Amino acid sequence: MAQIVLDGVTKRYPDGTEGVRNMSLTIEDGEFMILVGPSGCGKSTALRMIAGLEEITDGELVIGDRIVNDLDPGERDIAMVFQSYALYPHMTVRDNMGFSLKLAKVPKEEIAQRVEEAARILGLEDHLERKPANLSGGQRQRVAMGRAIVRKPAAFLMDEPLSNLDAKLRVQTRAELSRLQARLGTTTVYVTHDQTEAMTLGDRVAVMRAGELQQVGTPMELYNEPTNLFVAGFIGSPSMNFLPAKVEGDHVHLPMLDMTPTPELLEELRRIDRVIVGVRPEQIEEAGAPGTKGWPTFDVEIDLVEPMGAETVAYFTVAGEEVHAGQLAEISRDRGGDNRISAGENQVVARLESDSTVQRRSVAKLALDPDKLLWFDADTGARVGIGAALAASV
Repeated sequence: MAQIVLDGVTKRYPDGTEGVRNMSLTIEDGEFMILVGPSGCGKSTALRMIAGLEEITDGELVIGDRIVNDLDPGERDIAMVFQSYALYPHMTVRDNMGFSLKLAKVPKEEIAQRVEEAARILGLEDHLERKPANLSGGQRQRVAMGRAIVRKPAAFLMDEPLSNLDAKLRVQTRAELSRLQARLGTTTVYVTHDQTEAMTLGDRVAVMRAGELQQVGTPMELYNEPTNLFVAGFIGSPSMNFLPAKVEGDHVHLPMLDMTPTPELLEELRRIDRVIVGVRPEQIEEAGAPGTKGWPTFDVEIDLVEPMGAETVAYFTVAGEEVHAGQLAEISRDRGGDNRISAGENQVVARLESDSTVQRRSVAKLALDPDKLLWFDADTGARVGIGAALAASV
């Protein structure tokens, strides 16, 4: 095992484009670190620089107690698991898992011992003599992981290893991978586009955007205390709702109701030309539901109801100017859409109790948790009013 330190690491291409810019990140010994972000954010480039598959333009990379900038991949004591499995189709599972050890001239007895040990950990004992064509996608991915495990490296590097699996198998394999990493205790850097994977797998998560780190923290730190619009919008499912907010006297006007901030928050909001308020879907409930006493209420017509068993997801629209922010537009493009229904309207998603009585095309009285709203500067994307709260609802 080993600590991995990126100190001001930059990847600059011949045309001047920077795939990763001044990235500083410490991955602790034995930590499961997730790099997450939209396509093109630089997460895979960062991983490839750690692996030695991309040359570092500036900065310093340390694995363990060695500066490895100029070391070849084979000298860095890392093992990589790829999205495509990269198995040899003509070899058995046993031979695939032990091939790197064979190249390293490890004694046959030790190879057999390591392969069988990894097979037991991964539940592949009954498949050692089969070839990849006779395995399921999940089994192939476990073979790829086994090939990394037998090397007993200082660190595992994983580049979207579950993206080729179907949804059910991805959830199952994700749980297996989490247990495996905890059991082995090997430093792991895992790249994914899927924020659900990031939230459920990692000890800590590093969110990237346009080649730069946006925030690093535990999953719940990112969820509850995002530093900017991008992190707030990218982390969470369903995504955070973003609505225009306007300071009017001592109140803040939201599309569905007015609220009264504390003097400290009001002073900060008055310095901003365009304010955006962020509301998590679970912060909106049906009026009268447990825990909603004292929450401000509002009436809306429900557009769509999705009973999910453990919860009910409801969609509605509210009037108000369209929310414009560069960081939100980037997330929208990556996901292939946006939350605007038409000019002057914004879609809002609410996560209600499973026994909610709301009905499609009917008016419902909903309540909003005033203490968990997040406030942002639309122009810079920065979060404001950190630690401030609303004094009362109007």
